[in-house]
This record gives sequence, C-alpha cells and structure tokens, in this order.
Amino acid sequence: MLMNVGYLESFNFSQWDCLIFHDVDHIPLSYSNYYGCGSMPRHFISGEDVWNYEIKYEQLFGGVTGFTENQIVSFNGFPNAYWRWGGEDDDIYKRTTGVGLARTRPAGQMGYYNVIPHHHESAPQNKNRFCLLDNYEERLHTDGLNNIKYERPSVSLSLLYTNISVDIRRLPWNRERWRHCEENK
Repeated sequence: MLMNVGYLESFNFSQWDCLIFHDVDHIPLSYSNYYGCGSMPRHFISGEDVWNYEIKYEQLFGGVTGFTENQIVSFNGFPNAYWRWGGEDDDIYKRTTGVGLARTRPAGQMGYYNVIPHHHESAPQNKNRFCLLDNYEERLHTDGLNNIKYERPSVSLSLLYTNISVDIRRLPWNRERWRHCEENK
C-alpha cells in the first residue's frame, strides 16, 4: 500500500521518466549500478550479503526495483491486500510478468548489496501470502492503484529527501471478486 502512496504522491512534485523503489535497508556496493530509467522493469540486485551475494530464487523482485509510469499503470500498481510481512515482492513479479513485461537485472558485482540486519518481530509473517500469490490474477485488476484510499499525507521537504507520512488502513476485502483467500486479520 505504501508503494502506491509513494507512486501517487510523487507526481505532486514533478513528472518522472521512471520510479525506483528502494528499501532503506539495502546498501549498494558499486557506484556502477546505474539507477537510470533504461531496461525497465528492473531488479537492481544481483546478490545480497545475506545470501552470499547470490539471488535466492529467480523470481525474486524486491529490495530495489524500477518501473516506468506506464508499466506501473499496466499492472495496476502494487497490491494492497498484503498485511504483515512476506509475499508482496513476489506478487509484483507475478503482476509484471502477467501483463507481458520482462524484468531485467544486472550481472555480477555491479548489483551487489549489503542488507542492514533487522528482524521482523514487529511485523509477523503473512500466513495468507501463498494463497494470495497463487491467486494474484483474481486481484490484478481490483487490488492496487484503482482501489487505494488514504487520507491526505503530511509532507516535509529536507535537503536530501522528502518525507511523506500517511496513515494507512486496511481496505475492505472484495469478497465478490477475491474468493480463493481469506482476509488476513
């Protein structure tokens, strides 16, 4: 949900050729990993220290990703149905490939990242994630940019970043369309 908010709010500041979504705990190790708009959609990571600088599985598509505006619109943005930890990055991969987009990724050390150690104790695993992933197609056109609702955010501009604070709430579960999974409470 926060990715959709970031996407929508970014256009209040400027028009963008592409948008890069970067987890704050991922530190790039190479200046040559080009954060430009070519070859989108792009997974900027070719390996992480936590996985011995390898990709854990081929469909991995989280941490640092980039898209053009039209690409994000084509897959209806990011899923809002995920609460708790796990599955949303894999859903984004399925959404992009499901609308015919091919992800790119750098090779070798250029795409290496270190991950700041953290734990997910404050955000328990999403027990419904596998069902949501297996049935992403039933939510593709009804869960994303077209169903997001949030109050006007608070915005503060700093020299190096813009802080957008928003109060997010779970959206109503679409029982008519999302029949295969239960609402994750």
